[in-house]
Amino acid sequence: MGAVEVVPGVSGGTIAFVTGIYRELVASLASFGPATIGWCLTDPKRFWRHHNLAFLSCLGAGMAVSLLVFAQLVSHWLASAPTLVWGFFFGLILYSAIDIGRARAPRQLLPLGITGGLCGASAGLIQPLGVEPGPLAHLIGGALAVGAWLLPAVSGSFVLLLLGLYASVLGALAEFDWPVLAVFALGCALGAALFSRLFRWLLARRFEAVMSFLTGLMAGGLLRLWPWRHEGALLTPAEWGRATGAGEGDAGLVLVLMGLGAGSLWLLTRMRSAAE
Repeated sequence: MGAVEVVPGVSGGTIAFVTGIYRELVASLASFGPATIGWCLTDPKRFWRHHNLAFLSCLGAGMAVSLLVFAQLVSHWLASAPTLVWGFFFGLILYSAIDIGRARAPRQLLPLGITGGLCGASAGLIQPLGVEPGPLAHLIGGALAVGAWLLPAVSGSFVLLLLGLYASVLGALAEFDWPVLAVFALGCALGAALFSRLFRWLLARRFEAVMSFLTGLMAGGLLRLWPWRHEGALLTPAEWGRATGAGEGDAGLVLVLMGLGAGSLWLLTRMRSAAE
């Protein structure tokens, strides 16, 4: 989840969903509230169990390590081989949409999926707002990014990209700028407390409808990840090769990376099925 969240257009919530930990994650985050704060001092064991901190600690540690490692690697890969990076994640998200969508009832998937698809495709046309990086911007950006991160179709990194804060946050991760990271983390904590309650309420009452909409949203968002693009235009592999001077081998390598992205998520779903 930490690794994919570095890339704009890819959601850590997608990984949580296909690996079977999504509902536990939302419920654990939503369990925090003013009424339980005092338990931290008066009854630490109850506080630990009530908030499922064993689960959240393991997940948080894995994500923290992954973010610190992959923030620098992804920055390098996006600069040196962006087409391959987008190809890998295009395959990963494509399989995610198929895996989530095939479990939905057609009577809900068709209308809500189409609506979500239009919203996802339209999001790619929105221009970045160009918010000036600063403590308040990073606080609000962190809250909104976590709201997107919790959805198994929307990328927190993409929200930061739309706000114009992606470069400053990624730079802070790569350079270990702790003041910026601390403010951003506080925003993330506030966003997690707010949005997890909202999503828990929606999932408890309209689970199939929400998942059908998110399937379409994920599929529509694939336009943002299309690897064969040049100067903002979406091209076929052949057109991309002529426009960039790349050979057939380069286009074929992108297809291989797409297969690896889809295959990695397929493997995760098989592991989840075996565990169940």
